Amino acid sequence: MTTGQRRRRRTLRVLLALGGVAALLAIAVVIVPLLRPPGPRPPFQLPVACGETWRLGTYPGHDNYDIDLFPTAGEAWGRPVLASEDGTVTVAGINGSLGGRTPGNPKGPRGRGGGYWVKIDHGGRWETQYLHLLEPPLVRAGQRVARGEQLGRVGSTGDSGAPHLHYEQHRGREKVETWFDGSASGITHDDTEYSVTLTSNNCPAEPLDR
Repeated sequence: MTTGQRRRRRTLRVLLALGGVAALLAIAVVIVPLLRPPGPRPPFQLPVACGETWRLGTYPGHDNYDIDLFPTAGEAWGRPVLASEDGTVTVAGINGSLGGRTPGNPKGPRGRGGGYWVKIDHGGRWETQYLHLLEPPLVRAGQRVARGEQLGRVGSTGDSGAPHLHYEQHRGREKVETWFDGSASGITHDDTEYSVTLTSNNCPAEPLDR
């Protein structure tokens, strides 16, 4: 073996070693955050306008901890859907297929999945999801949003029988009971039909005294 061949072989070994180190670092960047325990629960608020009263419900087969929100007064179609807490949008698009249910055709064909939806990362491995929006979300992936910022409007896209907001809170990889304004909603398992009525405290921040 010539000197040049030995040098090329040593160079190749060094490059392979460096590539292995880089691959391990890349894996660590992805895996290590997933191994950390979730942080404290953010101060989530109802994802609807300040002062409005909504019925939160579940039913058998709906999936544990999922909730559907319906206004107790007025039309559901087009009502603003707001961020429950500050965070970064990770998904804003279509889940499944849209179907054809609209305000002008409320009995149109159902779609599949969540229709137009938004997912927000709130830090500390906490996440919220907002499904069945009427139209494409008003936010985009990577966008930073504040609590109370509008994400979209209530609709019936995806696998939805009537206009409503399907909402979830996740801790780490687990879906958990929703909390609003510091209190548990009480909607846990979907073995029976169950609902509660709550009033939103997702209100604009009070201006600071000057």
